[in-house]
Amino acid sequence: MLATRCDVANSFLTRGFGLILRSRLADGEGLLITRTGSITMFFMRFAIDAVFVDRSMRVLRVAENLRPWVPAVGAPRGTDSVFELPAGTASRTGTQAGDELISSESTER
Repeated sequence: MLATRCDVANSFLTRGFGLILRSRLADGEGLLITRTGSITMFFMRFAIDAVFVDRSMRVLRVAENLRPWVPAVGAPRGTDSVFELPAGTASRTGTQAGDELISSESTER
């Protein structure tokens, strides 16, 4: 399980701010950023794992332990959304390209 609580950033404003206003993500927390082709770590205060998925929630790429202030992290072709998770989550869960994720309920931000 990648997250037990995952907020959804699906508006221009929430996608733009992402996790910038947060000081950390607790274990089990995450943010799903919809309709994005890349992410940036500018203004971030903590490292994250990013899981890039297509429309069917198939993992296309896992970028682990992304440090703050990285200019941009490009998404592979076909990316629809990105899960931002606490650093170490992908390794702990064994998440890798080709995995298919399932979701239960989510909270929109």
